[in-house]
Amino acid sequence: MNVLFIGDIMGEPGRRAMSRLLPKVVTQQVVDLVIGNGENVAGGFGITPELAQELFEMGLSVITTGNHAWDRREILDFIRQEPRLLRPANYPSGAPGQGSIVVETPAGERLAVLQLMGRTFMPTLDCPFQVARREVARLKAETHAIIVDMHAEATSEKMAMGHFLDGEVSAVVGTHTHVQTADEQILPKGTAYITDIGMTGPVNSVIGIKKELAIEKFLTQMPRRFEVASGPAVFSAVLIELDGQIGKAIRIRRFRIPD
Repeated sequence: MNVLFIGDIMGEPGRRAMSRLLPKVVTQQVVDLVIGNGENVAGGFGITPELAQELFEMGLSVITTGNHAWDRREILDFIRQEPRLLRPANYPSGAPGQGSIVVETPAGERLAVLQLMGRTFMPTLDCPFQVARREVARLKAETHAIIVDMHAEATSEKMAMGHFLDGEVSAVVGTHTHVQTADEQILPKGTAYITDIGMTGPVNSVIGIKKELAIEKFLTQMPRRFEVASGPAVFSAVLIELDGQIGKAIRIRRFRIPD
């Protein structure tokens, strides 16, 4: 099974790069299923029902989110009704939506996607490690092929989750920091890992934001409304090849393709 996981899709430039490059990558790499992080797709902050539907129509089977999941109020009712749009599973009980889903490839292979969010330098949620242990045990009753989106700020927390779940899931991939790391690997017990997939969005920016606005914020420490940068974009993703029967990863490859 070949699974393509696209890094944080940032605003219109990210959507444009997706529409132009995704079909080519899917064809060339013989991709069975596509997942993407969409929490920044609406102008850099949040996701709307219309944009979620646009991503599904582009070919995404599952959309993950993170700390910006709730930035657009109109998503609250939609996420209750659309199981393919995930929010972190370690949000407290009562939060709308769900943190995992089991989907099927066109060939009928089953894949579980689990979304977690870290707590270091992030909003305080339930322990992602305890929730991961519980959710993985539950999902294994349906499939051994499980991919985890660990949406977190701290590299150490992402790495810890990778080793914590090594051998228990097919892959642990990091999102949120928008900078692709070069540490893709298969961990000792067969789990694919990368600290951050990177951003699908504008290249000439500070993690997708207009660089002038980010620099001004750092210089003055005054509140500033951020805007998504324009111009050329990049498509960042990882391709994970896994054995769906035993849930082990065979290889992981990262992509950073200019639009």
